[in-house]
Amino acid sequence: PLLPVRGGGGGSGMAVWTRACKAGLLELLLRERWVRVAAELSGEALSLTAEPGGGEAAVVNGVVNGNAEAAPGCVRRVRVVKAEAGGLGISIKGGRENRMPVLISRIFPGLAAERSGALRLGDAILAVNGVDLRDATHDQAVQALKRAGREVILEVKFMREVTPYIKKPSLVSDLPWEGAAPQSPSLSGSEDSGSPQHQGPRDRKVIPLKMCFAARNLSMPDLENRLIELHSPDSRNTLILRCKDTATAHSWFTALHANIAALLPQVLAELNAMLGTGGTAAGGREVKHIAWLAEQARLDGGRQQWRPVLMAVTEKDLLLYDSMPWTRDAWASPCHSYPLVATRLVHSGSGRRSPALGSELTFATRTGSRQGVEMHIFRVETHRDLSSWTRVLVQGCHAAAELIKEVSVGECWVGG
Repeated sequence: PLLPVRGGGGGSGMAVWTRACKAGLLELLLRERWVRVAAELSGEALSLTAEPGGGEAAVVNGVVNGNAEAAPGCVRRVRVVKAEAGGLGISIKGGRENRMPVLISRIFPGLAAERSGALRLGDAILAVNGVDLRDATHDQAVQALKRAGREVILEVKFMREVTPYIKKPSLVSDLPWEGAAPQSPSLSGSEDSGSPQHQGPRDRKVIPLKMCFAARNLSMPDLENRLIELHSPDSRNTLILRCKDTATAHSWFTALHANIAALLPQVLAELNAMLGTGGTAAGGREVKHIAWLAEQARLDGGRQQWRPVLMAVTEKDLLLYDSMPWTRDAWASPCHSYPLVATRLVHSGSGRRSPALGSELTFATRTGSRQGVEMHIFRVETHRDLSSWTRVLVQGCHAAAELIKEVSVGECWVGG
């Protein structure tokens, strides 16, 4: 098990986790397909290596989910039931005008076709609910699929000879990930800073963990509780991993989260060195804590959505960024800045129920200004994160108040 080791004085008071090492087979969402990868977690990086000849995660030796009828040349009848929200979940290409059969070119994760586990890329659609599509144009096939209703019976046949037209995903070329910015402070004695490394002839990437955001059920629904999300420090890319079961997902997430947290003291030291905030002459701008979490955003129609946000707490301010500020200029341009002396923690604990993760762990802040009161709701991933942020904010607000030497209050006297 991962055991926290309590650090010394100063800083945010966070527990320093011992770094975990872990290895195993996972599935990676790559170009809207699940592919098998060998994952290896070290203290500072996550290495992903494509399984040789792995192809789609759902396909094993030409058999889909153990069904021998999925072998090339066999016609299969596949029943797909759409959810009330969401369509069939496939894209097609080909058709009579292209001198090709109607082929499944994409299977979208989380939708009906992928959940059925019985369809694969390269399947030719021969019929939809009894409507023959062998000589259909592309548009005719699209219309037949749209009119199919909630329950769809597909007759399909795997066409191995057309698979070269459907490019096999590659970790090196198809995994968009910039990692830390080139101007990021370097990791002492480490070669894992910067962008993922491509090592040797194998299809492999090494992804630095420093200032990544490990999350669950954030950008992609996770009804089976098997997904792990890893967001890049610049917040532009997200890596989705799928585990074989809930217990495995929890184990991998815990290890990833612990290793990222173990790198935070180093990040704080680098930030304060860059900003020159180590001494008393720094004007109370020393960075006390920084980490990723999720903020609740309100969309049109009253809907709510969680989105990644980077929060930093200095001696005087609470700062919000949409990406890691590696430079002085970036640090000086937060998305939002709130004075701690005018900010209060108004809630910390379990939020509403979530079907995949149980109870969400949230806290809320309120900041007063001349324009009124502004409130933010944030979500964290672990109880330890919640305790850390609660402590940082409460102590930070009190300390900021103690730094105030003079208070000016507007007054309007009404003579009696």
